[in-house]
Amino acid sequence: MANKSLTGLESLIKLLPTGTLFIYLLLNPVLTNDGECSTANKVMSSILVALCSFSCVFSCFTDSFKGTDGSRKYGIVTKKGLWTYADPGSVDLSKYKLRIADFVHAVFVVAVFGTLVLLDANTASCFYPPFRETQKTLVMALPPAVGVSSAAIFAIFPSKRNGIGYAPVGEEEETKKGSDSA
Repeated sequence: MANKSLTGLESLIKLLPTGTLFIYLLLNPVLTNDGECSTANKVMSSILVALCSFSCVFSCFTDSFKGTDGSRKYGIVTKKGLWTYADPGSVDLSKYKLRIADFVHAVFVVAVFGTLVLLDANTASCFYPPFRETQKTLVMALPPAVGVSSAAIFAIFPSKRNGIGYAPVGEEEETKKGSDSA
């Protein structure tokens, strides 16, 4: 039971847009002028939200494989298999086909990111100033509702993708075993 719980938690952490969220939280105060927006600030903030949202979705459609030379190769998942710049050698890229679960994960990752963006103080002050005061119930209920539903989906249907920046779980364990014995 504990292994299943940890696997679900690992999947959740893997699929949440932490890097994208970090970039958003770093640039958002500058681009929104700490919530005191002009038209230019709104345009730049909108572009930031769009780029970060795209990054969240894109990461759900990447995967990796171990090449014949032993190095990790990355690619984009398609209907026919993994599209990569690298020579796959003897690796069968057709087993990395696009699945419905990829779209489901993308929707929930964007929902989590969108909720965090929607409720960010600078974004709220910039785009819809009266919202935070008039919609206290929504502000308090939305994050837990989105978080619980996303966590449930990620735990019940864990992603089998090893996208850009993530090593496969089995390979991490092999690396740890190898470094412990050395």
